[in-house]
Amino acid sequence: MTATPTPAERNGGQILMQQLRIHGARRIFMIPGESYLPCIDALNEHVGAIEPIVCRQESGAAYMAEAYGKLTGEPGICFVTRGPGATNASIGVHTAFQDSTPMILFVGQVGNDFIEREAFQEIDYRRMFGQMAKWVAQIDRTDRIPEFIARAYAVATSGRPGPVVLALPEDTLWGRATVADLPRYQRTHSHPGATDLARMVQLLDQAERPFLLVGGSGWTSNAIDQIAGFAKRFELPVGTAWRRLECFDQRHPNAAGHVGWAMTPALRDRIRDADLVLAVGTRMGEATTEGYTLIESPRPRQRLIHVYPDANELGRVFAPTQGIVADVASFAAAAAQLKPGHAAPRGEAVIQARREYEESLRPLPSPGPLCLDEAASYVDAHLPQDACITVGAGNYALYPHRYRRFAGLGTSLAPTVGSMGYGLPAAISAKLEHPDRAAVCYAGDGCFQMNLQELGVALQYRLGIVVLVFNNGMWGTIRAHQEREFPARTIALTFQNPDFTQLIKSYGGHGEAVERTADFGPAFERALAFAQRENLPALLEIRYDADGIAPGQTLSAIRADALARHDA
Repeated sequence: MTATPTPAERNGGQILMQQLRIHGARRIFMIPGESYLPCIDALNEHVGAIEPIVCRQESGAAYMAEAYGKLTGEPGICFVTRGPGATNASIGVHTAFQDSTPMILFVGQVGNDFIEREAFQEIDYRRMFGQMAKWVAQIDRTDRIPEFIARAYAVATSGRPGPVVLALPEDTLWGRATVADLPRYQRTHSHPGATDLARMVQLLDQAERPFLLVGGSGWTSNAIDQIAGFAKRFELPVGTAWRRLECFDQRHPNAAGHVGWAMTPALRDRIRDADLVLAVGTRMGEATTEGYTLIESPRPRQRLIHVYPDANELGRVFAPTQGIVADVASFAAAAAQLKPGHAAPRGEAVIQARREYEESLRPLPSPGPLCLDEAASYVDAHLPQDACITVGAGNYALYPHRYRRFAGLGTSLAPTVGSMGYGLPAAISAKLEHPDRAAVCYAGDGCFQMNLQELGVALQYRLGIVVLVFNNGMWGTIRAHQEREFPARTIALTFQNPDFTQLIKSYGGHGEAVERTADFGPAFERALAFAQRENLPALLEIRYDADGIAPGQTLSAIRADALARHDA
């Protein structure tokens, strides 16, 4: 029997980085800080195995790590310094929490000898991140680093995935210990029971107008294919929850569209009139249910079968007819073995739902010489199916979500939490993960300027992303809300923009302004070609009539309706 070799003494940074490598970390997103210098130095021992991505601001770094978690299903890793670094990164943690994305944020911390003195940049991270992370802890002993890292991976990926925050006191990182590494974590899965499946099939067979709603995280390509086969056998129209368009192939004949704010009236009616909703992987939040009206809380009008990996979620907002504790991959594998027994054919409902979805892909008219609907439809027709489209927050995002037929995993990155500034860092992360695929960021002019400095990452790492900046000179979504509630009283919503076409050139990229529908297609092709050829970012500044606020909606019509309502 071979004796186990005695581990060498190492400092905390070396132990931590070796543990990350064992657990499969291939890339970390970071803003360097003096509070975790031993970790930075230890990267020298993992060149070629762990790629450090030096970002420009902590929110961008955290967004990139969150996007990595969405793309891979493995925890996205982010390192930031203490105090201001942590507060800047908190937006990415909040996004990961509400989007159920595995992520681990490492934050530098003052040494234990200075703790509780309000030392330089000191914050109690347990209190700061307590409600926006699955677990927040501080590693106070160097020899316990492997234990904490292993637990962080397990917590981030188990049940409902989400973010973990670990604080790293300086004395822990500079300290030395002789401690063995722990093996790579093993992901746990929750499987549906045979009794659960039998009852579900019985409920589905009894239904005349069932609807399948998919969303959440943890999907694999195989799971999507298995759910598609299940939907076809059981004759179920399939909707994707708000901003989780990558969870189903929109080209599949059972695909019925995007469920949530700004969904088509036909899809809204179909779900409202359903006698059973099978919700798989999704929490059915406020956006998906249109303020808990489409599927009512606490007691839905429809029979509800809710499949979710965390038992604490079942019954928390909606009282289901049946709750099933299972992660989406395990449920999909089990569903692939099921056969329907219903007598009444439901195929016509699937065909009708598909027909209604395809009709919604026809571009709607919009004011002005540049039609955003036509532009979004052009992108769908000419962008490769495996390309990734990213968005932040704003009404401009409704255009790709309506007109793009997303083809599955890795084709959409969108924050369900509705955080601004996400699109550009997410596109960078997508391009790093899949350098041979196109990455296109849709961004409002306000949304883009929240993280535009991350163009420096695209320049430094030669990433050929394409950015579409929708320039209407205002906070458009808030303007629409203001017109609904306080019509004709606009204030504090406009701003003056720089020339974005010149800005991108300062980052070595290609920039054009587009002001007419006919000019969009050729400009988009030039941007794609430049990004692919030069491995540098390209940007199109979309200058359009600000009255066109959303597909089929104008600000002037919203104002007129609100004034009429107020008069009444």
